[in-house]
Amino acid sequence: MRSVTGRSMVCQENAPTSLVRLLDSHFYERFCVCILYVYPEKVKASCPSNNSHRRSQRRRHRNRVSSISFIHANNAQEVKMKLSIAIAALTQTVTQTQSGTTSICIESWRIQDYDVWNTTLLPAFEAKHPNIAVTFKPNPDGSAAYYEELPQQLANGTACDLITARPFDTSLDLFNKGYLADITNSTTVLDNFSNVAKTAWQTDDGSTTYAVPMASVITGFIYNKDAFDSLAIETPETQEEFYAALDKLKADGTYIPLAMGGTGGFAHAYNAEKGFMGIGPNYWKGEEGRIALLNGEEKLTDEAWVEPWRQLLQWVSYTGENRMSQTQEESMELFMSGKAAIYPVGSWELHDLEEGVNGTFSMGVFKPPVPAEGDQCYIQDHIDMAMAMNAASKHKEAALMFLDWVGSEEFSTLYANALPGFFPLANFKVSFDDKLSNDMISWRDECNSSIRPFSQILDRHDPTTTAQSFTACGEVINGVKSPEEVAAEMQAVLESWYEPQMQMMATTTTKPNSSPTTATGSPTSPAFAAVALKGFATTSAVAMLAALLDLE
Repeated sequence: MRSVTGRSMVCQENAPTSLVRLLDSHFYERFCVCILYVYPEKVKASCPSNNSHRRSQRRRHRNRVSSISFIHANNAQEVKMKLSIAIAALTQTVTQTQSGTTSICIESWRIQDYDVWNTTLLPAFEAKHPNIAVTFKPNPDGSAAYYEELPQQLANGTACDLITARPFDTSLDLFNKGYLADITNSTTVLDNFSNVAKTAWQTDDGSTTYAVPMASVITGFIYNKDAFDSLAIETPETQEEFYAALDKLKADGTYIPLAMGGTGGFAHAYNAEKGFMGIGPNYWKGEEGRIALLNGEEKLTDEAWVEPWRQLLQWVSYTGENRMSQTQEESMELFMSGKAAIYPVGSWELHDLEEGVNGTFSMGVFKPPVPAEGDQCYIQDHIDMAMAMNAASKHKEAALMFLDWVGSEEFSTLYANALPGFFPLANFKVSFDDKLSNDMISWRDECNSSIRPFSQILDRHDPTTTAQSFTACGEVINGVKSPEEVAAEMQAVLESWYEPQMQMMATTTTKPNSSPTTATGSPTSPAFAAVALKGFATTSAVAMLAALLDLE
């Protein structure tokens, strides 16, 4: 028995029978796949070693075997999922050797989508392209590990042919380092997407596109319809109606009115994304306010940007006795168990929520309530995910064929229905089997859409403005700082590095909440945007901004 990274490798024939055997050993000609066993405290891997030939082959292919020998996991189900991914990755190489097909793989952070890709999406593609075998290879440790490890994999040449790409600077940095391929003129499917949809995976000047957009996510509220019906509560449309519903639920006492965690970075991040950024567009007027912040016309200390923090603080009194001691996971479980009536929701959570509730009560969704009756509604409809090609891929032709398919109507339809809550970005009319998804995407018909306020350009600082908002959220809801204090602190950081905000700070003659004007044009004109953005703006960038504001 030999020690590896603090754990033990044992031969299969020596493995205790009390271990939980998850999968049999697999031999594909001369390739060996290790088996995982689960102890209550640790995981062991075994690989048959009963003859010298197999031992020599393991030495020859030790990189393939060692890459899956030891997997951190919390339970048997998690180990089985991770082992399946590892075996699929190894099988890819074997399949290519045996059948002559071209094998490519996809990097992703969404391990929870593994079954959907393998049972629905990839079979549909491979049916049309039988000579291309595709493996979905998500990072087994989730998004944080993905962001940390992907640049290393791209740098050392071990990354997959296709890369699931996050929006804006996360992927732009990879492109600027030469890791992602320029696909501007390599595929015609980019014509299936609006300029706004492509913005998150383009260079600042808009001249180069390096990913095919896949999906956006929408934020709002999900609620227990049975709870609402029992108290004759109507779905709230305005801020006043929203608090009336919460008050009625609180007075009745059967349900905790609002499930919202306040402990841990995950809870702070989700509350910022689904709370502050979810309701915020109704106050800063969506893209109008976001672009004004970019241009230096508005500040984070303006009322339109401070009020969402005040609203978030007001929610705390409706979160039950434990209030902010709950984690994000506990608040989600509180809703799924039927104990809480309302949960601030990101559409990416719909699938998990529907599985968790499993029909024990009826659910509905409602959009962020507007401040007053008659106000135009705005929603956070964030361009979230795309597919890029590894610039160092040895199978670019096959990878491009897959990208063409990602931009097709077939993919949009399959993806939208297989993964409720991820809404296609292509210009196809897609119908959803999932009612909650249909209800959420219908908000686009009556509300103006906006992306998260800091994702474009304003996160080019350490710490990012988004990360600062996560911290601010935790401070506000836990009573550490006031909404006005966190807004002032975030604004001070923005003014310390972002030139348009520096210019605004120097402009002392303009009235509060009014936009400065220049000889180059009105505050919302493309010409003014070019001046305000200075080093960031070019002709194409201005055209993009104009498109966001529907000025063209």
